[in-house]
Amino acid sequence: MERELLAVDSEFNQILQSDACRLQQLQCHTSAVGHPFNRFFCGNQKSLVDAMEKGINLRDQILKWYREYYNGGLMKLVVIGGESLDILESWVVELFTNVSKGPLVKPKFQVEGPIWKAGKLYKLEAIKDVHILNIAWTLPCLRQDYLKKSEDYLAHLLGHEGRGSLYAFFKARGWATSLSAGVGDEGMHQSSIAYIFGISIHLTDSGLEKIFDIIGFVYQYLKLLRQVSPQQWIFKELQDIGNMDFRFAEEQPQDDYAAQLAENLLVYPAEHVIYADYLYEVWDEDMIKLILGFFTLENMRIDVVSKSIVQSQDYQLEPWFGSRYIEEDIPHSLMDLWRDPPDVDVSLHLPLTNDFIPCDFSIHADSPNNGPADTASPRCIVDEPLMKFWYKLDGTFKVPRANTYFCINLKGGYNDVKNCLLTELFIILLKDEMNELIYQVDCIVFVTEFFIHM
Repeated sequence: MERELLAVDSEFNQILQSDACRLQQLQCHTSAVGHPFNRFFCGNQKSLVDAMEKGINLRDQILKWYREYYNGGLMKLVVIGGESLDILESWVVELFTNVSKGPLVKPKFQVEGPIWKAGKLYKLEAIKDVHILNIAWTLPCLRQDYLKKSEDYLAHLLGHEGRGSLYAFFKARGWATSLSAGVGDEGMHQSSIAYIFGISIHLTDSGLEKIFDIIGFVYQYLKLLRQVSPQQWIFKELQDIGNMDFRFAEEQPQDDYAAQLAENLLVYPAEHVIYADYLYEVWDEDMIKLILGFFTLENMRIDVVSKSIVQSQDYQLEPWFGSRYIEEDIPHSLMDLWRDPPDVDVSLHLPLTNDFIPCDFSIHADSPNNGPADTASPRCIVDEPLMKFWYKLDGTFKVPRANTYFCINLKGGYNDVKNCLLTELFIILLKDEMNELIYQVDCIVFVTEFFIHM
C-alpha cells in the first residue's frame, strides 16, 4: 500500500502546477455541499493518509470497489488483431473467463439543486503568466441525444472565429487572443450528472480590464441566437463535415482505437460505436432552443484565472492545491443588463456559409487517360515570370486529398538579425490577418501552416 500511496502522490505532484487542474479543483471546492462534485477530484498521499487516520481501511475499500464494479456487466471489451476471429475469440475466452458476470446496473447519483451559487465571480491566482476568462453553464446529461448534437451546434457558433463571431469581435478590440467553446470530453465536464458547457477566452492585458463588457457581449450573441432561431443549413454543414471526417479519417494506432471503441461501448449502442462521434443524424430545432434555455445568469459560473488578479489580503485558500482565490458578488445592475441586453452590436452575426466544404470526392487517378501517375515526374502547369506551379497526380493511395505547398522567396529575409526578426514578425502578422479565412478551412480538418524554410 505504501508504494501505491507514493504513486498516487507522484501523479498529483505532476498536475500541481497546472492552472487547468487548479481551476477544476476550485470549481469542485466551491460547488454545493453534498453534490458529487464537492470533493477532491484526484487524491494525493495526504488525502489517503487522512482517511486511514479516520479509521478507513484502504485495502478493504479497494477490494469492495473491485467486487462491486470489476465485473462483466459493467465492462466493455474491444479486441483488434490480425488473427482470425476464431483465434481472437479463443484468446478472449481464455483470458476473460474468470471475470464475474455481475449485474448490468450502472451506479446512479442523486442530485438536487444547482452545482454552484448564482451571481458569483471567482478570481483564481494563476501559476503561468496568463489571463483566462471561463464562463460555464450547466446542461442536463445529453448522452441519449447524441444523434442530435444540439450542444455541438451551439459550440460551433459560440466558438466560431470567422467574421461576425464573438472571437473576431473581441480580437478586433484587442481584448482576446483565443476563444474556445463547448462541452469538454471527460471528467466533470461530461458525466451522467450533467454536461458543463464552457466558453474559455484567453485575454490580453486590456481584455482583463474589460471582463464585464466581454460577458455582456456574450449575452448579446446569445440573444442573437434566440432571435434568428436555429438554422438547418448550419447543422447540414456540420453533418457534411462529420461524414467527411469519418469517411476519410486517418488510421490511428490500434491500441488507441481499441480503447476509444471500448469507451464508446459504454455510451452508444453497438450499431453506432464506430461513428457516433461523427454522426449528425437528427435535426431538432426545438432541442436546440431547449438547450439554449439553459444559458441563463442563474445557471452561469464565471472564473477568471490570472497571475496578477489576487492582490488583496482578503483571499481564500483552496485546501488541496493551495490556490489563492477570491469570491465576489456580481453587481445586480450588471446582471440586469446581461439578462436582457437592449440591443445586439451590428458586428455580431451568424457565420457565412463555408464554401470550403467539398461535395465532389471523385478520384481523378482512376481515369484511363491519366496514365502511370505514380511513376510520372511532377509537371509544370503554370510557368510565369513571378510564379511556377508544379503538379503531380497521386495514383497510389487514391483518396480525395491534396497537399499544396506555396513557397515564396524572401530575398534577404535572413541576412542579419534585424531581417530575421522582421521576417518572423511578418509570418505572425500574416497568420493573424488571415485567421478568419483560415478558420473556415480548419473547420473541415484541412491544415494550413505558415512557416519559414531555410
